[in-house]
Amino acid sequence: MARRIDVAGADGVRLAAWEFADPPKAEAEPGTPGVLLLHGLMGRASHWAPTARWLAERHRAVALDQRGHGQSDKPPQAAYTREAYVEDAEAALEQLGLAPAVLIGHAMGALTAWQLAAKRPDLVCGLIICDMRASALGAASQREWTEWFRSWPVPFATLADVRKWFGEDDPWVERPSPARGAFYAEVMQESADGWRPVFLPEQMLRTRESWVYDAHWEELAQVRCPALVVRGLDGELGRAEAQEMVRVLPRGEYAEVADAGHLVHYDRPPAWRAAVEPFLERVLTG
Repeated sequence: MARRIDVAGADGVRLAAWEFADPPKAEAEPGTPGVLLLHGLMGRASHWAPTARWLAERHRAVALDQRGHGQSDKPPQAAYTREAYVEDAEAALEQLGLAPAVLIGHAMGALTAWQLAAKRPDLVCGLIICDMRASALGAASQREWTEWFRSWPVPFATLADVRKWFGEDDPWVERPSPARGAFYAEVMQESADGWRPVFLPEQMLRTRESWVYDAHWEELAQVRCPALVVRGLDGELGRAEAQEMVRVLPRGEYAEVADAGHLVHYDRPPAWRAAVEPFLERVLTG
């Protein structure tokens, strides 16, 4: 069961927030932090459903469809900037009554989370960064992504074709990954001519270009709450950079998940839970 709650984001963009508890919690228990889960680029709130469900056993956990993603608005002229994404998450925390909250972010969502933690320490009591780099990725990376989007054989005839292409045939796939295929199947919708992504690729590229040219170490150093950096051993965040992020964070900790790629929480849900639960127990229960 999923319950949708609409949130007004920056510049009036309507955002869809989701609770996956059964029954949903109307509000966090008095004195208990809530949890806000932020997906990565091209993701959606439902990718967090297993994590949100086990968190909801004891806490109020809400996953946000960020602007341009999932069932949130995708206005063509809206801002797809770092500031807009951070302000959206800030608005969600305040309107949902989750603060002080633990922020759990994957990839782009992790960057949003640590930038918000640096900006509004009063709203954030803990932070989990999942497979996101703090270093600048540069123009070559953005060109690769542009070409990658162009390589998608859209429209896909069936969801099975989606799963096969992203799980096996995509040139970015080093070895077959059913979890990756399933991940992308969740962000497709049926149209008259087949299956297409729920997002606009040009908006994803605009969103991405707002961070790939810059490094983000300064904001990490400003995060005062406890923070856990998690990486998949086969993910995009290397061990050396992850450990440097831990060193830069004033209260940083480190965890890694074996046999997981970039989609750590989606690849290996039980191992992901084992990696993050001790940290969450300390932060959420004090």
